[in-house]
Order: sequence, then C-alpha cells, then structure tokens
Amino acid sequence: MSNFRKSVLAVSVSAMAVMAAAPALAQDNSTVDEVVVTGIRASLLQSIESKRRANAIVDVVTAEDVGKFPSSNVAEALTIVPGVTVDRAFGQGEKVGILGTDPALNRTLLNGQTVASADWFILDSPGRTFNYALLAPQIVGKVEVFKSPEARIDEGSIGGTVIVNTRKPLDLKAGLVAGAVSYLYTDRSKKGDAQGSLLLSWKNDAQTFGASVSVQRAKDQLRRDGVESYGTMAANQWAGGNPDNPVDSRTRGCTGSCATTLTSNLTARSPNAFGASYFEQDRTRTTYTTALQWKPTDALSFDFNWMKIKADYDNTNQSMYAFQGNTWNSLGALTGLTVNNGVVSKASFNNALSVLDVQYREAELKSDTYHLKGQYKADGWDVSGEIGKSTADGGTKRQVFLEFLNWANYTVDISGAPKSPGSLTYTTNVMGNPSAFATDPGWSGNLVSKPTSDEEKYAQVDLGKDFDGVIQRVQVGYKRREHQTGQQYSGIAITGVAAPASLFNPSTVPSNYLKGFDGVGEQMSNRFRIDGQSMVSYVDSGKWLAPGAAMPKPSIFAAAEFTAGNWNIEENIDALYAQANFKADNVRGNFGVRYVKTSVNSAGYVCKPGAACNAAADWTWATTKKSYDNVLPSVNIIVDARQDLVFRFAAAQVIARPNYADMTNYFWLSDGILTGGGGNPALEPYKSSNVNASAEWYFQPQAILSAEVFYKDISNYILTRTQPESYFNQSQGKVTTYQISRPFNAGSAEVKGLAVAYQQNFAYGFGLLANYTYADGSGQGGAPLPYNSKNQINLSPFYEHGPFSARATFNWRSKYFTGVDRGDDMFVKASKTLDATVGYAINQNITMSVSGQNLLDSEYYAYANTTALPRGVYRTGRKLQATLNVSF
Repeated sequence: MSNFRKSVLAVSVSAMAVMAAAPALAQDNSTVDEVVVTGIRASLLQSIESKRRANAIVDVVTAEDVGKFPSSNVAEALTIVPGVTVDRAFGQGEKVGILGTDPALNRTLLNGQTVASADWFILDSPGRTFNYALLAPQIVGKVEVFKSPEARIDEGSIGGTVIVNTRKPLDLKAGLVAGAVSYLYTDRSKKGDAQGSLLLSWKNDAQTFGASVSVQRAKDQLRRDGVESYGTMAANQWAGGNPDNPVDSRTRGCTGSCATTLTSNLTARSPNAFGASYFEQDRTRTTYTTALQWKPTDALSFDFNWMKIKADYDNTNQSMYAFQGNTWNSLGALTGLTVNNGVVSKASFNNALSVLDVQYREAELKSDTYHLKGQYKADGWDVSGEIGKSTADGGTKRQVFLEFLNWANYTVDISGAPKSPGSLTYTTNVMGNPSAFATDPGWSGNLVSKPTSDEEKYAQVDLGKDFDGVIQRVQVGYKRREHQTGQQYSGIAITGVAAPASLFNPSTVPSNYLKGFDGVGEQMSNRFRIDGQSMVSYVDSGKWLAPGAAMPKPSIFAAAEFTAGNWNIEENIDALYAQANFKADNVRGNFGVRYVKTSVNSAGYVCKPGAACNAAADWTWATTKKSYDNVLPSVNIIVDARQDLVFRFAAAQVIARPNYADMTNYFWLSDGILTGGGGNPALEPYKSSNVNASAEWYFQPQAILSAEVFYKDISNYILTRTQPESYFNQSQGKVTTYQISRPFNAGSAEVKGLAVAYQQNFAYGFGLLANYTYADGSGQGGAPLPYNSKNQINLSPFYEHGPFSARATFNWRSKYFTGVDRGDDMFVKASKTLDATVGYAINQNITMSVSGQNLLDSEYYAYANTTALPRGVYRTGRKLQATLNVSF
C-alpha cells in the first residue's frame, strides 16, 4: 500500500493539479469504424463514413445496438464484428476471442481501464479472461474493438483490445428517464423471470454539470442437460496395465472373444466414466452505476464513474454415471468390448461401480469499480490525470457434496458418436431407483469453500501537444498498475454417512430432459434426481454425526488438494509511452513506442521434499519472484487512394502475460486415476510481431466491401504439456507415477488469416451485414492453439421501415481446441447459433420488442482428440424475451 501511495497517487494527484485534458484511451481524436444498429439504415451510412476516416483498425458497437439485435450481454453483441468469436459453454457468451486467438490473449477495458473480474464455477481459477456475463448491456455507451494496437493503449493483447465505454450524463438528454421491463423465458427449464432497468440523468442548463444513476436487475433460471465422460483411459488398464500380461486376475470376466479383442487393442481409448448430468442454476445480477461530469470551463473537466455489481450464481449439479475405469471397483468387471478406430465404442461390465454425485454450490460475485479523471486543455496543450480501483470477489463460497454408490451390470455405448453422444444401459435399471444408491461411510463427500479475489489499483498521467504540419499531435504518458489476485481453497471430508438417495425427496427428471440428444435411451432420459436443498439441510443438521461428534469445518490442511490450491499473485506494472499522429496529403496515421516493466510475486503452499503432504507441517508458504521488461513499437498507416478506396497497414510488437493461475505454485494429484497438474511460476509472457493490412471499397452509397489480412508471429507460446512424474500416493501408501499436466513456454506459434466483410442496404427497408474470417493458427510441431476456429461466418439480415424493425444474427464457427484436460487434447465441435429480434415503435417514447436467443438450441460438443470420444455434450435451451422500453 505504501509503495502504491508513493509511486502512483503522488503522480496522479499532481497531474490532476495541472488539470489537462489528455487523450484518454477511449477518447482519442481518431475516428473509429462504428457498426451502429439503432436506426439501422441511417446508422450504417454513418458507420461507413466513420470507417473511411478511421486512423486505426477498429470496430465499434454502440449501446443502442443491444436492444436492436438479440444480445443478453455485451459479448453476444460483438458477434457481428469480423474476426470476433464467442464461447458459450453455459449457453451465454462469456469469453471473446479476436482474430483467431485465445480469449486470454485479449484484454477488456472499462472506460480505458482494467476492470476486475471473477468467475462463479468452482473449477475455474482467476485468469485474464474477462467474464462478460457480469456486464449489464444497459450501462454501455459503446464498445470499441481495437485490432491494431497504439502506443497510448494499455498493452497485454495479442488478438485485440475491447474497450467498453459507459454512458456520460452530459451526452444524454437533460432530465432523461429511461426504463425497460421484460420477461425472459427459457424453454428447457420451463421457467421465466421478470427483468428491469432504470436510468435517470440530469444536467444543468449551462451543461457544465451532469449526473446519472442507473440500476439493472437480470434473472435467469438456467438448466443445462449433458452427457459426459470424466476423462479417458487406455484399454490396458483393464488388463492390469501390463501389455505383456493383458489378461490377469483383474479381468477375470474378460475371456474368449473379449480377451482376444482386449489383447489386440491395449492402446485403445475409452471413457473413464460415462453418464448424464443435470445442472440447474439461478442467475441473478444487479448492477448499480453513478456517473458525474463537471465542466467549470471549456478547458477544464472532471469525470467520475462508479459501478457496483452483485450477482448470485447458486447451482446444483447431479451427475449419474458408470465409473468403469475405477481402479478398485471396476477394472476387473469387464465382460465384453468393441473397438473401432482405436476407440472402445462399446463395453459391458458385471457388478461394476456406478455413481451419483450431487453438488450444491453457493456462488456469489461482487464487484466495485471507481474511476476519477481530471482534464485540462489550453493553447494546444493538454494534460490529464486518472486514478481508480477495481475489485471483484467470486468463486464458490460453499459446496456441499455427497456421493452415492451402486454396483450393477451395465453397458456403455458410444458407437453412434458424434451423431449420438452415447448411452448407458443397465441390465436391471437403477437410474430410476433412488434406493439403489447410498453413500459410503468411509468417504461420503465433502464440504468445500473456494472463494477468489481480484483487485487492481491504477494511476496515469498523459500529456499532449497539437501541431501544424505533418506531425499533427504528440502524446506521452506514464501509468502504474498494481494488481493482486488469488484464491483460498479449504475443505473437509464427510465420513460416516450411510444414507440412501431416497432420503432426499427424489423425483424423476422433467419430461424434456436430454431432449435433442439422439440415441441416449430411456434409462438415461428418465433417471431420478434428488432435492439439493434437502441434502444440504441433512448435512447441516448433523444427524449423520456420531454421538458427541462436532460438525467438521473446512480446513486448508484437510487434504493436499486444498493446501496446494491456496495461492496469491502480486503483479506491478510500470509503463511509459510516446505516440505521434501524422498526416501528409492522402497518407495519415500514427506511430509510437511503449516501454513496460512487469514485476511478479507468485506465492503459495508447496509440499516439502520427501513429505507425505498430508499434514500442515508438510507444507511451507513459498514466494517466487520474476520480472521482465518489454519495448513495444507500433505504427498505423492509412492511404486514401481514391474517394471510394482506402488502404490500411499496421505493424506492432505486442505481449500478453500468462494467466494468473498458470503462474502459481498450485498443484493437485488424483490418486485414483494417477493424473495431476499445476502452475509454473517461471513462465515468460507471450510475445508477438503483428502485421495487419486491409482494403475498403465503397462501391456505392451506404455499401462497403472490405478485406483484411493479418499475421501474428508468436514466441514463448504457453501450452499445457503432460509428462510422467513421481509422487507419493496417499491412497496406495507409496510413490507412484502420475501423468502431470503443466503450462510451459512451448516455443513458437503463428496465426495468419483473412477477414472479409460486406455491408449494404437494399430497397424497401431490407439490408445485410455479412462477414467471413479465416484464421489458421498452429504452435510448434503443428500443435493446435486454444480457441482458434479456422473458419467463421456471420450473417445478419435486417429490416427497418416505419415503426417496424427486425433482425436476425446467424453465426457458424468451425471446431476449436480448448486445452489439455487429464492428459487429453480437448476440442469443441463446429457449432452454429441463431438469434433474432422483432420490434415495434409505438411512438417516439415507447417501443416494444420480442427476441429469441439460441433459437437452434445449439449443441456444445466437447471431445477428446476425436469426435468418436465425447467428453461433454450439452444443451441449454432457447430463450424468449418480451421487452417494453420507455424513454422521456
């Protein structure tokens, strides 16, 4: 704190004392390419003219757009921008990739500054990917997507930088009252909820002071149905893991043709566990904002912004699956198998383990962001100072987990993949019988807490001077950022519970469970579920405790996975930049350089060498320090060749820092399936040489055909590698070999591609926006790059005439790699989405609309190496929303 006060506050406060209007990140005098969607035909003309005058490769979506095409959050609003991809693992846009790059390699800024972010899912760790599900679209003035960097913009992006700008009271109508009420219905959960927002804005007659406040509330009752496989295994595990002795006592039921097939296919891959999941979540988000503007003179101004977000993401997940790869219960139960192209497509087992896992999780996200800026401009000079703080707390506040076991005869069949995700069939159906599953007193489940925190404090000073001549403007600045992020992980095992699932108010899943999943069979689609709240009440009551026993409390030292999961990252960044804007005849643009120094302290618990890692004394808190600096030049050149033809060229050196979780001492082991993973504090930042070039042809009024080529030569690319390492196995009481996955700087990578965009208005109110992006990305040795889809198509036809408007947005993207999980390369199959909105303006103050999101009930299909080996296949259903907007 003291360092921050000395090195940051002093600089910023002194800058504000000078009071000069600096070129803020989101407010440069460069004009940007606006993709405006309110007043569609008129706004597209403005968009084309803006693109023609732009001094960088930038796309913009204005705040009014969000109501004009279906977008439940800002990420989905960006789908019409060429080269932007959106990942929707839970049915809603949460991660944004730009020009074929991992979302973690792109930064999102709020009003030009970092906004702290948090996730709710217990398996997520703090990273650099912004969670767009937290951002209410009602507060947004515009969103800028910078595909080419400038020295004045914060570094840290290889694909691009998204700058979200909130509304300003002096830009709004005096005395504005704007509100909306809507009803959102999800067809898979068959539940609906009211939504609402209200914005009040005021400014004085002199327009020297303005204030606005807003509140938004959104609620969504999500249900996600899935067919899942928890990791994969090699067939030789059924043979005792010994290729030289493929049929031993552990495969005593595998004789005859079973033994022959097994012996001939020891390297074939199979699901380690296979079944169906039933996920429910209540998502409630409330956002409060306050904005103040004061302009006592034409030269002097102050801006203050505050945003508070509170979101609840409580969820219950119930997974019922066959655990055919369980070391102690199932490896000797194999009785038959079929192998196709190296995949065990069908396998049968006698008296093998089945599991019902039920996890109730309380997840709460809170975020507070403050930003103050002072500006002064006079006689061609300008100076500004900015200071702010952003915090976010998230993660899982509490998990109550019980595991119910059963032994039965069953068959796992994935032979129909990818058309069918697979089926699980029991000789005697137990999936509909809650009395057949009961907890094991030896280990019944656990209580877990895994909260996360994220915080950034920043201050900057900027100085600018305007000139007459070729060099029209020079900007310089300094910025200090201090970031801290971490997670706390604690838990305790629940033992001594011998409770049947029938104790917790069981019921059959809804009739539309697994609707749209081909070939899953009656048993999976008619399974039972229990009441999560009943389970929590039972655990909290302590009825299961031995007489006189105290309720166990989660501890960070209760197990190695908890201890190793506690870590903290401190990252301090100092940046200096200089940038010049130029214009000579028909050539214009900017060039500059940014110098950045980064210092990182990575701290966490590390198990002492040779220790069993099962007691507090076995662990020590260790800190690893690392620092590096980078010089990042950039240039943007625009040539106005003709009135209807514009060429652009951009080149830059850029960096992207490693994910926070990747830099930690975090480490985990799974004794049962002999896998593990962790972080790497020695990671270097990604470095890239980026080149972009584009051509724009304005072939008729209100029309454009453009093409952009891009190339990114990336070094220090970080990929997860899996390699054998030896550790003490607490379950077996000896040192065993695990397959450990860690991030490494894997060498070089490149992304090259082409983005083509077309925009035109037709007669009778019709029009079309369309774009195609080709992005070919690969790492050293041809390794795939995370979230890189080679092909993507976006189509957005629209109609607007009189009071009526309509728009549809179709997106298709090819398969993409997501990372390594439990030793498997994970991919997501090609997917398509369709959203649509129809609107009617009752008068100039009142409009109504009906929108549909995910109208195709798109399937999210994740697989391990081949589509014949599904890992997670999910559907979340369609969303229908009716909205009434009022503005006075």
